[in-house]
Amino acid sequence: MQALPNSVVALPTPKARLMSLLRDPCLFSMAGGGLRLRRYQQAPARAILRSVQESAGRSIVVMFPRQSGKNELQAQLEAYLLLLFSQQESEIVKVSPTWKPQSLNAMRRLERVLAGNRFTQGRWRKESGYIYRLGKARIFFLSGQPEANIVGATASLLLEVDEAQEVGLEKFDKEIAPMAASTNATRVFWGTAWSTVTLLARELRAAQAAQSQDGIQRVFRIDADEVAQEVPSYGGFVSAQVARMGRQHPLVKTQFYSEELAGEGGMFPPQRIAMMQGGHTAQEGPQSGEHYAFLIDFGGEDPGGGLIEAAMHNPQRDATALTIVSVDLSGLSDPLLRAPRYGCVHRREWRGTSHPLLLSALQALVEQWQPRYIVTDATGLGAPLTSFLQRAYRERVIPFVFSRVSKSKLGWDFLALVDGGRWREFGQGEPVQCAYQKAFYRQLRFTEYRLESGQQLRWGVPDGARDADSGEVLHDDWVLSAALAVVLDGQSFLHTASEVTLIEPPDPLTDMDAGF
Repeated sequence: MQALPNSVVALPTPKARLMSLLRDPCLFSMAGGGLRLRRYQQAPARAILRSVQESAGRSIVVMFPRQSGKNELQAQLEAYLLLLFSQQESEIVKVSPTWKPQSLNAMRRLERVLAGNRFTQGRWRKESGYIYRLGKARIFFLSGQPEANIVGATASLLLEVDEAQEVGLEKFDKEIAPMAASTNATRVFWGTAWSTVTLLARELRAAQAAQSQDGIQRVFRIDADEVAQEVPSYGGFVSAQVARMGRQHPLVKTQFYSEELAGEGGMFPPQRIAMMQGGHTAQEGPQSGEHYAFLIDFGGEDPGGGLIEAAMHNPQRDATALTIVSVDLSGLSDPLLRAPRYGCVHRREWRGTSHPLLLSALQALVEQWQPRYIVTDATGLGAPLTSFLQRAYRERVIPFVFSRVSKSKLGWDFLALVDGGRWREFGQGEPVQCAYQKAFYRQLRFTEYRLESGQQLRWGVPDGARDADSGEVLHDDWVLSAALAVVLDGQSFLHTASEVTLIEPPDPLTDMDAGF
């Protein structure tokens, strides 16, 4: 072959250009799809590729805040690996906590990338409803639900576990981990911080230990501040959530700052209780110009029982607890908060009271205080009592039915309300009011929580809990009554001559990863 003159530069062939771009997943995304991966996305992508290419079989943990591009990175990397290994028999297995919607959403994202990248357009196909093939390389999408039968799949290149904090440890150890055992495939655990007892947390500890031994980075733990450096609008979004819920709120700590929580413990530590303390005085009656609301947690009744606010002759029985709050609408003008504040101004308690006497007492208080809203526990025995109040006060009554799901949301929202500085206790008051407040604080100190998968919160004072000093059986009626304040965030109050609508902020955990 005749040598080219020194003045002539040989242009690379299309295949050579493609091979050059395939050396790096970030170049693949930019040149093929016009997407520039962010710096915090690039590092884990290259670490995963290195482990795959070296057949190192490393376990890599990637923890991103919500809505910061974790799912987009997954789809880009999967499409890249399918193309890179399209000339040899290769399998990727991706497991999500559920088939619908998580696995389906992951497949749709990959389809979008495969169809939109000029290097993969028209070269891929879908098989059997859950397999994507490009040449000889395939990716399998599987569900990690406990009842899903996924035994038998093999990952030769890569085993991915998405939202690993929601995949059961037993499911992973028995059915998912063996998929990479015979091939020593690289394993990637994607997720968002949750508790210290999840699969993600266990693999995080293991990856940290391996990383400290050989110095090869396996843990990529990103927080909201790092994302905000590249995406200022994300910083503004997180700032709004912090203003609404507080920096120490469990969801802010986990979902945005990648900080793990203990799996269980006290829900209201001293620092959180201290945040509830205000400087106003308890009220024995309504004051002109203020807006009030009633929050009622109904207890049981004793046959033939009477009104016994002061007498505590049956402490074993839970009480009907009424918390009266003054609603401060000034928070609506705060561009970040956009929500009211609530100040507890009065409490009442009935223990074992017959329903007719209880309803009569409540009616008298409604006539005295003229609350704009009456939020009631409409669960069990509370249902007929709520129905009576609805007939008397119509749309002013807002029923709340406790269930496992609704109580979880109530707990999260009440923590957001407290941590956001929107609940205030009075600083001084009559002896009876101070006694009720003391009981409220005591119940707070005994309120425990347990974190479950799917961000479910189980919380309350444990059955049979007793005060160590007095031996008194403790309940959580005052705590549940106060927590019902969060229901008011979605209501409207009359302010001077016009009606002000309280707009409930969107839940930051709903559909956060949709699209990116």
